[in-house]
Amino acid sequence: MNFTLILTREEERNLNISTGLLPVALSKMIHSLFLVNSTGDIFLEKHWKSVVSRSVCDYFFEAQERASEPENVPPVIPTPHHYLINVLRHRIYFVAVIQSEVPPLFVIEFLHRVVDTFQDYFGVCSEAAIKDNVVVVYELLEEMLDNGFPLATESNILKELIKPPTILRTVVNTITGSTNVGEQLPTGQLSVVPWRRTGVKYTNNEAYFDVVEEIDAIIDKSGSTITAEIQGVIDACVKLTGMPDLTLSFMNPRLLDDVSFHPCVRFKRWEAERILSFIPPDGNFRLLSYHVSSQNLVAIPVYVKHNISFREGSSQGRFDLTLGPKQTMGKAVESVLVSSQLPRSVLNASLNPSQGTYTFDPVTKLLTWDVGKINPQKLPSLKGTMCLQAGASKPDENPTINIQLKIQQMAISGLKVNRLDMYGEKYKPFKGIKYMTKAGKFQVRT
Repeated sequence: MNFTLILTREEERNLNISTGLLPVALSKMIHSLFLVNSTGDIFLEKHWKSVVSRSVCDYFFEAQERASEPENVPPVIPTPHHYLINVLRHRIYFVAVIQSEVPPLFVIEFLHRVVDTFQDYFGVCSEAAIKDNVVVVYELLEEMLDNGFPLATESNILKELIKPPTILRTVVNTITGSTNVGEQLPTGQLSVVPWRRTGVKYTNNEAYFDVVEEIDAIIDKSGSTITAEIQGVIDACVKLTGMPDLTLSFMNPRLLDDVSFHPCVRFKRWEAERILSFIPPDGNFRLLSYHVSSQNLVAIPVYVKHNISFREGSSQGRFDLTLGPKQTMGKAVESVLVSSQLPRSVLNASLNPSQGTYTFDPVTKLLTWDVGKINPQKLPSLKGTMCLQAGASKPDENPTINIQLKIQQMAISGLKVNRLDMYGEKYKPFKGIKYMTKAGKFQVRT
């Protein structure tokens, strides 16, 4: 059986996973859910129908062993009687078991919604947080999926159904034997705006938007860019009274490719005018995610001068590394962390950092340099020698340098918000926009 990851226009119109409005053919989608930690232990399972044996995860573990990296496990794993569809988030595999063939994107999107909901409820989606709030976790899963049918996946609606855990509420529930589940159906579940509850009131009305971009790049040894792309998101925190109608416009919206919207966004308005028009959910939500793949639009924020060399017959190698800002529009490059997997023949490294600290693990051969903030007037450098095993041959290739960084108040793509307008309410809210760029998989070949 073959899966397709492409949805037809009819499926796209029918799909509204935020309210559970899925095609009838998909009404028996997810049978069971298993949560697997980084050590391969199943620490939570949920079954919506008959119990599926944990042994079905053996097929997942086999695929996990064959994968070179944790994120390389195939998202869809066929078995004789089931299909296993999984996502990896926060070092936890969320493995869904389905019995009939369905478009995997429906399941994958639902699993991501589960993770986002846990993060919204508990502050962090980790094994410890899930175990500490296991009762709330099962209550959420029971509400989010009804007999394999995605029902309510919006945090606004779920928080009216199930109250987020607090220390006081946990103590009271333990003493009284009550639960976090509300007794009344949330008003948003029955309204034309299912992602927003009615009767919202705030003393301070405010709307904040965070534009966060992550740059993935590969730079060759001469400094030329082999490949570069940007993954971006706009996260919002909206606390506005009533039923506000917002429009968000950009100075240069045409540079956005492959845009994915929150269900609140009016897609036709975006197609026609490149303006985001929406009635926002209450609280935190992801307004949209986007992709910038045109290499000529991707600015490289740092440059690296390197001289890493080994000589045949010598027991030492040279290590010389210097970092500097590039195309940052005057913004500071912060939280810089450089790592490199040195060859197996390297026994030790004697290096001198002009800034920050470095560590070298003689077992894993991982060199890590915590640079911190780059000062353009005094560029940070790491210089010294590497000691090789006696009689070891010259390494076949030089190591790759991986860089992590952050740049505040800058979107590396050049995306800028032009204005934010509000309609439908008479008060004037406080509005704020923040930008941040960070490195994803940023590699420099030496």
